[in-house]
Amino acid sequence: MDNMVDGVDEENVNQVVDRGKGVSDAPGFELPLLLFGGFRTLIDRLHARLAEEGHPGLRPAYGFAMQAVGTGGATASEIGRRLGVSKQAAGKTVDRLVALGYAERRDDALDARRKTVHLTPHGLAGLRRSAAVFDELRAEWAAVLGAERVRDIESGLRRVVPAETAFRLDATSWLGGS
Repeated sequence: MDNMVDGVDEENVNQVVDRGKGVSDAPGFELPLLLFGGFRTLIDRLHARLAEEGHPGLRPAYGFAMQAVGTGGATASEIGRRLGVSKQAAGKTVDRLVALGYAERRDDALDARRKTVHLTPHGLAGLRRSAAVFDELRAEWAAVLGAERVRDIESGLRRVVPAETAFRLDATSWLGGS
């Protein structure tokens, strides 16, 4: 693979490098690409399995949104804040979740001017199935890499990833999706 920007005093400039360049240790940019590749692999396999099991309409952005709704419900503004997107973008995602039967809008018990979004039984079933599939995928990684190695990877990531960003839901805004 040769997408490298050369010519800066023979240094690699944050690009994918050809393995034949004689780099003795992995270049720094490979770590985020491999982590992202692992993330994508897990998410893509999750959604393929969910589609086979009765949830063909679920997309990664919807999963993040459903997590933002939570079991207690949330307003579109709250969902937008949790996802790092505008209220309007959150509203569009909620519209899609409602159309697919994963969420519903209800009158807010405390403020008649507001609507809250709640997951339907179908939405909760999708989240439960997602959790189970993630456990199965983790077990598959453990079978390939070894359980101890997977635990070491998780432990190491917990040490280097700041606690306040470890489980943020706003990946959809950061990656440009909604």
